[in-house]
Amino acid sequence: MKKSVFNGGILLLIASLIQACGDGASTQENHGSTSEWEIERKLVLNPGEDNPRNSEGDFIALKDGRLLFVYSHYYGESSSDHATAFLAGRYSSDQGETWTTEDEEILPNEGGMNVMSVSLLRLQNGDIALFYLRKNDTDDCIPMMRISKDETKTWSEPIPCITDKEGYFVLNNDRVIQLADGRLLLAVARHAGPGMEWSGKGDIFSYYSDDNGQTWQSSEEVPNPEGIVLQEPGVVELKDGSILMVIRSNAGVQCYSYSRDRGKTWSEVEKSTLVSPVSPATIERIPGTGDLLAVWNNNLSEDPDRAKLRTPLNAAISRDEGKTWENVKTLEDDPDGWYCYIAMEFVGEEVMLGYCAGNRPAGTGLSVTNLSKVSMDWLYE
Repeated sequence: MKKSVFNGGILLLIASLIQACGDGASTQENHGSTSEWEIERKLVLNPGEDNPRNSEGDFIALKDGRLLFVYSHYYGESSSDHATAFLAGRYSSDQGETWTTEDEEILPNEGGMNVMSVSLLRLQNGDIALFYLRKNDTDDCIPMMRISKDETKTWSEPIPCITDKEGYFVLNNDRVIQLADGRLLLAVARHAGPGMEWSGKGDIFSYYSDDNGQTWQSSEEVPNPEGIVLQEPGVVELKDGSILMVIRSNAGVQCYSYSRDRGKTWSEVEKSTLVSPVSPATIERIPGTGDLLAVWNNNLSEDPDRAKLRTPLNAAISRDEGKTWENVKTLEDDPDGWYCYIAMEFVGEEVMLGYCAGNRPAGTGLSVTNLSKVSMDWLYE
């Protein structure tokens, strides 16, 4: 298995998801490792002229040995989640050490507002699937899928992943998986729809496909008896065949839900041991060991204002399928940093990470994306 009319509610969620733009350009970086820090920043995608934000991308390994990172390239003046954006790509021919310096357009803006929040997945049949949000309005945002049979040179026509409901659905970047039996699975949060007012508290569903994405079915809604504010879910297959859903929440931790029927139904939401602000976590399985790797904001501050911040950025390993976490490492710790929306790609004995890494006081929180490499040996120390 391998691996996005304004009322008070919408403004509240937007405030939690966006930061204003800044100036700059993409730069190649190679921050040397030390005994304490085994993370090397390889590329910084800074905002620039007519490019106020670069964010929420994902990696795919191509058959010719290159890596491709596809992300949301915003254009115009605004860095809002609802501003204009297309999907752009950068390539690496040396396992992520260096990257091409110019954007290549992967998909033009086909939405009324934008296209954003990329997931890339190598299917078991060898094709590459591209998932993204097509955002038309504040009550019309649906995940779409395209297929490439020629290593991303061309793409099929888009297929909507949700056809049984209307509304504003959030599918984060790097969030779609294929189960061992071939089923495609993704998790979404619905924040608006016909007959419902916008709410920052999402209704959580999964969608699954047994025909390589040609048709999709909805799960039952994830039970949330405590009324926790839930957003931006992700999924990972466990060794016993069950599915773990990890969910951003306002409960001071990441929340969990489990499915034992391949994503059709889910257990009641429960609190995990991953202390967290209202910020998403990414959890994926480490190919070499079978353990789980989490990257998230391990914000333990007792100051309630500091505890809301998306800093530091941390990693931890679970040897018991997400029940407990150990080897907690700090990846980034700028107190003014804003680290979130993490994509992972395991490359040899290292893991590539793509994540938002702007500066909160400067208003560039979601505008900057870092591509960094982390030593797996260090993560296990």
